Amino acid sequence: MIAVNSLSVYFGATVLFDEISFVVNPKERVGLVGKNGAGKSTLMKIMAGWEKASEGSIDIPKATTVAYLPQDLQVNLDKTVLEETRTAFQEILDFQNRIEEISKIVETMDPNDPKFMDLLVEQSDIIERLTHMGADDMEIQMVKILEGLGFNPKDFNRPTVELSGGWRMRIELAKILLRQPDVILLDEPTNHLDIESIQWLEGFLKNYHGAVVLVSHDKIFLDNITNRTIEIANRTIYDFKCAYSQYVIERKVQRDLQMATKKNQEREIEQTQALIDKFRAKANKAAFAQSLIKRLDKMEIIDVDEEEIAAMKFRFPDAPRSGLAVVEAKGLIKSFGNRNVLNGINMMIERGQKVAFVGKNGMGKTTMGKMIVGEESFEGELNIGLNVSIGYYAQHQAEKLNLDYTVLETIEFAMKPGAGINARTLLGAFLFSGDNVYKKVKVLSGGEKSRLSLAKLMLEEHNVLILDEPTNHLDMLSISILKEAVQYFNGTLIVISHDRDFLAGLTERVYEFKDGSVKEYLGDINYFLEQKNIATIRDFEMSNVKSQKAVKEEAPADDDKRNAEKEQQKKKRQLEQTEAKIAQLEKSVASIELKMATVTDFKGEEWKKLQNDHEKAKAELSEQMKIWEELL
Repeated sequence: MIAVNSLSVYFGATVLFDEISFVVNPKERVGLVGKNGAGKSTLMKIMAGWEKASEGSIDIPKATTVAYLPQDLQVNLDKTVLEETRTAFQEILDFQNRIEEISKIVETMDPNDPKFMDLLVEQSDIIERLTHMGADDMEIQMVKILEGLGFNPKDFNRPTVELSGGWRMRIELAKILLRQPDVILLDEPTNHLDIESIQWLEGFLKNYHGAVVLVSHDKIFLDNITNRTIEIANRTIYDFKCAYSQYVIERKVQRDLQMATKKNQEREIEQTQALIDKFRAKANKAAFAQSLIKRLDKMEIIDVDEEEIAAMKFRFPDAPRSGLAVVEAKGLIKSFGNRNVLNGINMMIERGQKVAFVGKNGMGKTTMGKMIVGEESFEGELNIGLNVSIGYYAQHQAEKLNLDYTVLETIEFAMKPGAGINARTLLGAFLFSGDNVYKKVKVLSGGEKSRLSLAKLMLEEHNVLILDEPTNHLDMLSISILKEAVQYFNGTLIVISHDRDFLAGLTERVYEFKDGSVKEYLGDINYFLEQKNIATIRDFEMSNVKSQKAVKEEAPADDDKRNAEKEQQKKKRQLEQTEAKIAQLEKSVASIELKMATVTDFKGEEWKKLQNDHEKAKAELSEQMKIWEELL
């Protein structure tokens, strides 16, 4: 379906990968992994036709369609949700425009003109093709897919500029789903998505009819979807027919074997060199020494693909002392048009506290962070404490970097005189070493740009850090090292994240953003989840959806259940009352029969009365027995 043939990519003297080859087969689910800067995003862009390789080729059959979802979204912010989604049918829209164009032309043409009939035939062919493409159902399909992805019909005409990153991502996914391509290429699709969106995407990709190639730092996401893992390392690739977790095990075995083979080769080289040194000066052994030298020259040196062990060991500068009250909100209100995101928020964050903002996308977490740093307007009262200095890392912080600077220039131009830190030393702590510091920002991967943005954040002394989705674009090693650095920060910390592993043990209280309100939990993320009686953030965010559906779906079921229980209790009481009547009637019948046994005049009035009472009692007893059987 997609064949990568002897592909090589060079950036100056830097070799990203050298003559790599592999084939993506129909219906395969391929996870593309490797450390930041290994070339994952570059390879995806080349496969999508967005960039060209230095050497080699990508072969895609002519009829095969490919859709690519990049890390950085290309949504047109001037369009509404529906207008942007409709661009998925651009071919249909072009054909419809051509039909209108032909109609206008033929209206003014002479029917005897030879081109007249040609235009009518073209128009007829286009109409037939549109029918096969399902053009008549285009609007219905869009509404169905958008509603399936969680959009409310009232949001269809909202400008996409008002949407959070996660909702814009859903528009792109909707467009891909509507196009139904043979191959989907996804570069970090879980970035900016809430857990509900991630679950939907997992289900979609599992059942998709075509092939999928994806880059992700989410191990669970990779395990749930992929059946093949391709690692880019040491300028080449390693192909494993398994999901991520199994790949990690098999890759370790492979590295251990490489290490053993490398040691044997080094020992052989050492022994051979010793022989060369020993016999080179001896005339009768000179030919033998020369043969050994040629043997060494021809030997292919084994490269061991070392796991990334470089340590991004860094610490944020000591935080200057601030006032006790760092952030205080009273009756805070934030609206976008008619949509009320935050409604009457009261919040107090004090010096030294470490807090987490959690909740679904669009609930106001990022908006709250922007209001604190002064990037969003609001109604109500929001006070920033005395001597508070805020360092802000936003979701799209990397977009603010100057693409024409080198990595080193980015840091040097940001440094203040007398900063007391060496730019190369700082960059080394963020895994930029050697010639990498001379790379232009424009050629950096998403993860490298994120690390560079974090390095810039360290150049100023702050006593408050606001980190909005800091783990996006970072590889697993970088995430763990960043967490360690944040743990040692002695100022006030506000973290906005969906990453439970990153938040665990990092914060001491959690603010849950939901339906315009904020609720405080005194404890870390695990305590919060325990209080919600759930095990993971995924369950938490899905429970929000279920609770919203409960009013529509579960409440009627609960009413039916309660009504059924009431009816059951009523029947139980009726059964008990009927059993009591039956017992009384049986005593009455027995009493009448006892009296009848003492009567001697079977023609007298007493017998007739007893006989009549007995028949009535038996009839009533029979009726009560029928009722009892039905109730039972």
